[in-house]
Amino acid sequence: MSAEASVLVLLTIISAATPLLFAALGELVVEKSGVLNLGVEGMMLAGAVTGFAVAVTTGSGTLGVIAGALAGSAMALIFGLLTLTLAANQVATGLALTIFGIGLSALLGAGFVGVPVTPLPKLDLPGLSDLPLVGPLFFGHDALVYLSILATLGVAWFLRRSRGGMILRAVGESDIAAHSIGYDVIAVRYRAVLFGGAMSGLGGAYLSLSYTPMWAEEMTAGRGWIALALVVFASWRPWRLLLGAYLFGGVTILQLYAQGAGGFGIPAQVMSMLPYLATILVLTVIAAGPWKGRLDAPACLGKPFRPST
Repeated sequence: MSAEASVLVLLTIISAATPLLFAALGELVVEKSGVLNLGVEGMMLAGAVTGFAVAVTTGSGTLGVIAGALAGSAMALIFGLLTLTLAANQVATGLALTIFGIGLSALLGAGFVGVPVTPLPKLDLPGLSDLPLVGPLFFGHDALVYLSILATLGVAWFLRRSRGGMILRAVGESDIAAHSIGYDVIAVRYRAVLFGGAMSGLGGAYLSLSYTPMWAEEMTAGRGWIALALVVFASWRPWRLLLGAYLFGGVTILQLYAQGAGGFGIPAQVMSMLPYLATILVLTVIAAGPWKGRLDAPACLGKPFRPST
C-alpha cells in the first residue's frame, strides 16, 4: 500500500472513530456517577436528525452541531426524570429511550431524506494543511474531530484532577456515603446524565453533518451499542477509551475495504457483521479472562438512589 493510500485509510478510520468517541466519553462520565444509560443509540439519532434539520434549515453547520448536542441533552433529561426523580429501572428506561429515539428520529427526519447538506468545513492552515502526508493527516479534519480529542483530555483531567471529578467518582462509588457528608447525589447525577446526552448528540450530529452528510433512518447502525461496549472495554478510563474508539473505527473501515475488494470470498453480510462480532468478542474475553476482577466498574452502577428524609 502506498503512503498516500495509507493516509487515506487513516483518515477514514479517524472519521469512523469520532462519533464512537463522543458517545462513549459521555457514557463514561454517566457511568462514573453510578448511572447506567442504555439509551445512547436513541440520543445519537436525536442529535443526528436535529443537527441535520437545523443545518439544512438555517444553512449553518455550527448551529446544527449545537442543536444536535441540545437534542441529545433533551433526550437525556427524559431519562433523568424517569430514573433519578421517579426512580424507574435504569435498564428498562434506557432501552425504552433507544426505541423512542429510533421512532422519533424517523418521524422528524421523514422530510429530510435525500436532502443534500454542505459538510462541515475542514481545517485549513496555510502552509500546514498542504504538507504532503502529514498535512491531511493532522490538519485536514473538521472541528469536531479535534473537539473529540480535546474532550478526551478534558474528561481525563476532570475525573482525575478536579474537585468536581472527585465528587462525581465518590457518588458513583458510594452514593450513601456521599449523601451523608452533604453532597447532592441526584444533582450530580443529573449533570452527568445531561453531559452524556450532549456528547451522544454531538456524535450523532457528526454522523449526519460530516461522516455521511445526509440523513437516513437509523443511520447510527448500532454505534450507540458499540459505544456502551467501549466503556467496559476501556475499564472506565478515558485514554483507553480513545484507543478503543480508534480500534473499533479501524474494524469498521476494514470491513468496508474488504467488501470493496470483493470480500475475499466471504459473504457481504458476514463482513458487515465484523464491528459487532468484534464487540461481542472483546466483551466475552474481558468477562471471562483474568481482567474480570480489575474492570473498576463504579460500585453503585445501575443502582437507584433515594435520598433519606
